[in-house]
Formats: sequence, C-alpha cells, structure tokens
Amino acid sequence: MPGAPLSPMLATAGALPVGPEWSFEFKWDGVRVLALFAGGPPELFARSGAVVTAAYPEIADLHLPEGTLLDGEMVVLDAAGRPSFTALAERMHVRDHNRAARLAVTAPVTYMIFDLLYHDGDDYTGLPYLARRERLEELGLGGPRWMVPPSFGDGPATADAARENSLEGVVAKRNDSVYLPGARSAEWIKVKFDRTGDYVIGGWRSGARKLGGLLIGVPTPDGLAFRGRVGGGIGAVAEKELLARLQPLATRASPFADGAVPREDSRGAHWVSPSLVVEVRYGNRTPDGRLRFPRFLRLRDDKTPEECAYEEEDHGS
Repeated sequence: MPGAPLSPMLATAGALPVGPEWSFEFKWDGVRVLALFAGGPPELFARSGAVVTAAYPEIADLHLPEGTLLDGEMVVLDAAGRPSFTALAERMHVRDHNRAARLAVTAPVTYMIFDLLYHDGDDYTGLPYLARRERLEELGLGGPRWMVPPSFGDGPATADAARENSLEGVVAKRNDSVYLPGARSAEWIKVKFDRTGDYVIGGWRSGARKLGGLLIGVPTPDGLAFRGRVGGGIGAVAEKELLARLQPLATRASPFADGAVPREDSRGAHWVSPSLVVEVRYGNRTPDGRLRFPRFLRLRDDKTPEECAYEEEDHGS
C-alpha cells in the first residue's frame, strides 16, 4: 500500500459509446477526492494531492480496514437532490475546523464513491472495472454522508436519466479496464451535455464594473492562443473572488502569443500570469477558435493550464 494516495485515473471527453463491453455512471458536478484509510478516520486528498481532510468533517465517521483507498466525487446536493457546485465552492478551500463544522450542518457534502483501489492492503488497481465494482458494492457503504452511486449497462437510458435529473453528464467505463493512476485513458469516456470548456485566464478588462471581462486562452509553445473575452455570468460574488485571485498575478507582459488578442480586446487590459483556470459555457466556436456567447461558470482550482490545451484538442470542440 503506498504511503500517499495515487493520482486518480482520468477520463477522455468524447461521444457516448455503445456496446455490451461498457458500463455507465452518472457524472457528478463536484470535486475528485481520494480517501485513504490508515487506521482511524480517512485522510482525504484532492486530485492535486493536497490534503483536504479538514474541509469535510462529516466523512470522519466512515470506517474501513487499514490499507484501503477509495476514489470518488465530493458533492453538495440541493433540496432536489441535484449537485450544486456553487454550494460546494464554499466548502472546498475551508481548512479551519470550526468553520468546516458549521458548514457541514448548513451545506453538508455527500461522498459519491465509485472505485475501490486498495482494500485491507490488497491492490485492486490491476483488476477489471467490473471486478472492482463488485468488491466495492460488497462493502455496503451506504451512510449518512457517503454512498456508492449506481452503475448501468444501458448507455442511452443512463444519459436520458441524467438529463431528466439535470445532471452534468455520463461517464462510460470499459468493463475490462484496469485502473491506471494518473493516466487520461480512452477506456473511460466522459460525456458532458452542455458545451463547456476549461480555459486559462491571461488578462482582464474593466467595463461598467471593475471586472468587465476575462481574456482567456489555451497554452501553446508560443503563448496562450486567444479564445475570447468572457463577461457574462460573473456575478458580484464571483467578481470579488476573481479580482482577489487575479490582482496578485499581475504582470506587465501579455501571456498571449504575439498578435493573438485583437486590439479591441487588448485595449486597457490587465495582464496576469497564466495560472488560473475557469470553466466557460459557450454556444460554438468561430473558425479562428473564438468562443461564441461565452459565460463564466466557475474557477477550476483542480485543473492545470496544461490540461486545458490537452482537453480542447481531445474534445475537438
């Protein structure tokens, strides 16, 4: 059993596959969390490897044998039982135990456990998905703040159910797929219903409000490739958080490739070091790659700038 959790296996964006060799799970609008049991309450790790145990005290009552490692998604469910990333955003970065305890009452999380990587010291990562899934379900992990969500064999029906319940999408997993730590594999395919993408902030502009729009792009060897200016969807709370995160990143030089940003967008821009990632919803893309009708959705602290370029190329959106 490793002394630190593995890097989680990642899915490739694509179309919903068909065939009896696939299983299908709902895609949850939350954050990836690994739970490591080394005696006592679990130690929780974000996708980045950061310890996030203090943020989610309601998971402390989950007990499993020493040498067990779970993979799953941490979500906050609204009154209708749907994941709310807005509510989860209040929980993700809390490290103060008293504040976390208060939030656990007002906005409790649910740990959606979908994989069993180690159990009682035994390594399950080399087992096929269906075998890991069977062993996971045998643990009977239904609890007040954790559960094993269902897996299905009918992809179109799963997608229909996800849409009916306003979920983010579906994840398809090959039944014979082994768990590949840290790899982005075509053995797992994520299908998002909305057209969204993750982009790097390279600058921002003032407008009617102090933050009138974000200048976004994707990394290339020559700098960021410009993907547009995003002003829609930035409410007062998001504006305050974005400015607090962007102002310390100020730089005099544009991080975009030479000539990438049109003059009307670069005029009066505040350039920043390209390290913050945001998720953006949009209509489609112009032939030169710019997003049409973009709207800000959220900051993605769980994504690196390098992943934005990979996922855009991989998704072909």
